[in-house]
Amino acid sequence: MKNLLLILTFALTISCQQSELKKNKIAMNTVDTTTKNWQYATFGGGCFWCTEAIFEQLKGVGEVLPGYSGGNIKNPSYREVCTGRTGHAEVIHIQYDPKEVSFNTLLEVFFATHNPTTLNQQGADKGTQYRSAIFYHNENQKQLAKDFIAALTLEKVYGAPVVTEVTPFDTFYEAEDYHQNYYENNKEQAYCRAVINPKLKKFLAKFSDKLK
Repeated sequence: MKNLLLILTFALTISCQQSELKKNKIAMNTVDTTTKNWQYATFGGGCFWCTEAIFEQLKGVGEVLPGYSGGNIKNPSYREVCTGRTGHAEVIHIQYDPKEVSFNTLLEVFFATHNPTTLNQQGADKGTQYRSAIFYHNENQKQLAKDFIAALTLEKVYGAPVVTEVTPFDTFYEAEDYHQNYYENNKEQAYCRAVINPKLKKFLAKFSDKLK
């Protein structure tokens, strides 16, 4: 009986040690060991289905969320934003690692993949919610954006003045679930084929050296 108790005690001890090791392993695996120093950029460049599909391809970019910024009511819905009465723009909120992609590169992609000269309009999409906008998160982003626009104007890159709004970031409201990864989930949808595909093709060709 004594030997049996010793065996059971030993087995229980081993089991507890294995269990503890397993817990420690799980805990170690859940520790965030990333060295990335994420920063954020918020751009409005027309329909966020298009801009999300583009910026998700960039090296150094983490999460890209479609949503709404620049308005005057809290927690707006897509339907409310579409009326143009909330003041919000359709935007993407970009998480990026400045060690891998600079804010200037983000600006370059932004201005190369939408028309910054049409006021409150991108193609057939019309309304203040489709305005060209940069919601800067700090003074450095503000200055870089203004300098970039000044350079575009000086070099006469477009045949008309740049009307992109440069305004301080306040609040970002994430869009409804069905807007998330819209292009990836709806590639055969008419809008994706007719509008997003050409923009994405142009982007992939121009920025092939900056893709993930």
